[in-house]
This record gives sequence, structure tokens and C-alpha cells, in this order.
Amino acid sequence: MMSQWRAALCGGSAIFAINLGAGAQNAPPFPGGRASAPTIGQAPLYDPQQLPAQRGQVLQFTLTPRGVIDGLILTDGTEVKTPPHLSAEIAYCVKPGDTVTIHGLRAAALPLVQAVSITDDRTGRMVIDSGPPGPGSGLSAPPPPASWTGGPSAGLNALFPGITEVKGRVRMSLHGPQGDVNGALLVDGTVLRLPPPQAYRFATLLQPGETVVAEGAGIATPIGRVLEVQQIGASRQELSLVETPPGPDRSRRPFAPPGPEFAPPGPPRP
Repeated sequence: MMSQWRAALCGGSAIFAINLGAGAQNAPPFPGGRASAPTIGQAPLYDPQQLPAQRGQVLQFTLTPRGVIDGLILTDGTEVKTPPHLSAEIAYCVKPGDTVTIHGLRAAALPLVQAVSITDDRTGRMVIDSGPPGPGSGLSAPPPPASWTGGPSAGLNALFPGITEVKGRVRMSLHGPQGDVNGALLVDGTVLRLPPPQAYRFATLLQPGETVVAEGAGIATPIGRVLEVQQIGASRQELSLVETPPGPDRSRRPFAPPGPEFAPPGPPRP
């Protein structure tokens, strides 16, 4: 009974309040052409409509080093942060050029919003953060909507496993949910990602208007381009190594399944 009810409402999962897949695209329209967006599964504990609202046009997505959407950039320069577990839903709900209404918490000293809900004003589709997924669900980069076209940018290869180089002018610094600098957005749309301590170290290079050269592991897909920076400088002759914290082997291809370092510990040795 429960599976039939979910299927009738476009296949929403228990952790998302709004379905953004193909079923929502075929839902009956509101008067004036807006597509209905029924609430599906578990509703959020608190009403997002009570939070401050901001309206703007989407310039592009921001991505994690693994190609997962973690926010939006609006054309007025506002950086909207979203949790990675909403990545696929956001990819199907909005696209660059859409006007959206965002409910969330605004930073006091930065053009930064921690989003709780995002609504596409034209279609009425909405994504609501109802909490992280359950154990074992994992994260992956969202598949691009079928209506999207385009390919990798020159200089970044899709799922490129080795070292690549980008050069460009910084449009704006990028931040984490707590306001810590963790990269930069170039004028050509490429996202540079660095660990926050290293982003602070190279803060002067990540300021708007600065020209940077960066080397690292790059990903380019129709939803965006991102480079996990391993070296950065004002020119190729001035590249400095970006120190990375201890962690998984970074030589694996992007989107590769977790390696043994993520496996549960074995039984104690005798």
C-alpha cells in the first residue's frame, strides 16, 4: 500500500519533502502554467516559509570536488549553500537562468544563505531539506536532465583522473556553510576547491579580479566544472603546493567507490 501511494505521487522518498523527478514534470499544472508540487513522504519539522526569503536568478551550481551539487550562485553574487544529499533533486528542480525563491538563514557579513527550501518560480517545483539520508544511501553526482546539452570545457575532461590545469580570473570567493573560504569561482564558471586552511593561506589569490593558475584533479559535466586544487599560483612559474589533510587515496578516479579505508574494522587480532 505504501509503495503504491508513493508511486502515485511521483515516487518521492521519505527524506525529501518534494519530488523533482519525471513524475513531478507530468503533474497537473496550477492555473497560469505552474506545475503542481505535492508534498511527498516526511515533511520537515519546521515550516521553511517562516524563514527569511530571497528571490533571484540562478547563475550556476557550485560543486564539491566529487561533482556533487552543494549550492547555487545567483546573478547578484549571492552564494546559496545546500546539503549534498539534495544534489540530484536540485539538478532536476532548477537550472541556470531560472528565477528561484529561497527560504533560509542569511549570513550577517557575507552574501551567503544557508537554504532550507528552494522553489522554482516558473514551475512551482520545490526542494526542501528534511534531513540527511539514512545510513548506506551514499552520495553521487546527479545525472544531468535530459533537456540539458553541452559537453566538457576545453582544459577539463569529464571524469579526468589525472592532473589538469586551468587559468582564469576569479569572479568570487566560495565558502562553506559556516562562512569559511573553501575555494573560488572563476569567470568562465570553473569552481576551484581547496581545504579551508589552505584557502585561507592563499586568500589573496582567491579575491575577485585576481588571475590564478591552478593544477589538480578536474571534473567537467553538463552541470558544471570543478577542480580539486593541488597547486596554485599567480602564474605557472609561481605555483605552490596545496597541502591536503590526511585521508583517502586521492589518486582514484572521481566517483570511484570507497576503498578499503572506508571499510568497517575487522575483528581484533589474537
